[in-house]
Amino acid sequence: MKMQAPQLKEISNPDYLPDVLGEGFSKLNLPLASDYEGEAIATLIRRKAESNSSKAILYIHGFNDYFFQSQMAKRFNLKGFNFYALDLRKYGRSYLKHQKLNNVRSLLEYDEEIETALTIIKSENNTQVILKGHSNGGLILTNYAERHKNSTLFHGIICNSPFYEFNLSFLEREIGIPFLAFLGKYFPDRTIPSGFAKEYGYSLHKDKYGEWNYSTTWKPFETPDINLGFIRAIHTAQKNIQNSPSLHVPILVMHSDKTIYEKKWSEKFTQADAVLNVNHIRKYAQKIKGHLTVCEIENGLHDLFLSKKKVREEVYSKVFEWIENNI
Repeated sequence: MKMQAPQLKEISNPDYLPDVLGEGFSKLNLPLASDYEGEAIATLIRRKAESNSSKAILYIHGFNDYFFQSQMAKRFNLKGFNFYALDLRKYGRSYLKHQKLNNVRSLLEYDEEIETALTIIKSENNTQVILKGHSNGGLILTNYAERHKNSTLFHGIICNSPFYEFNLSFLEREIGIPFLAFLGKYFPDRTIPSGFAKEYGYSLHKDKYGEWNYSTTWKPFETPDINLGFIRAIHTAQKNIQNSPSLHVPILVMHSDKTIYEKKWSEKFTQADAVLNVNHIRKYAQKIKGHLTVCEIENGLHDLFLSKKKVREEVYSKVFEWIENNI
């Protein structure tokens, strides 16, 4: 699916407002061009480092997700990074009542908010910018970087369990997904069950078995049905990753050491990826041409930065070591 480059709306002297996270977080609404559902916005969230810094992180969340990881932002702040995050259109802070959560027909649609955010980040005197994406955010950013090899707005990529392949059987991946993607071209608004297990959310949220507090309206345990247009968008982007894209900046791909497939809750959900097949992540990461580092994290969750404290401390250690040696 080819799309014209977005006509970016200039935002001069951005007026940030206090964010729901408090504690020094602020937010900026980014007006976007209207699409097939009407008006659309994205939201840029910011938390500055305490000392003056020209280094920044731009974080993009995954599917059925939004930015709530305040502890992650603070850790990067302590390392001297200004931290920015995007709630993409139709997610979290950016969701509007007339929209369907998560609805997208091409991942290229996100270029508009990514480029707007990067332009703002540069205008705020950040000269070293690292893109950081979780799950679907990792898929989005890997493809974005491959299509923007001449960009000077970012200098590295960190992918946290990127969504490089559907976690399905061989026949479902090779026949079912391509067929649904084909139908998605003609019937983009038809929906099917998402297939994501609610137990992953249980492993995270403090009201269940996890330690994190977030909105279950914006990140529900039961993932809403997904459109065939979304399946087409993901499949198209994944095929690009699987066809050996080349990147001009260093990329770090991180994933857990194992996947869990159990149908009922157990403690194993707190020590494994309950969403993606880590073998797929490892396999397709190796297809990427360029300065690639792949890192496996023992007992990591799908969102490695939400793993148990001992595990996530290892994650931070590996990330900051990689940045020091590669950026």
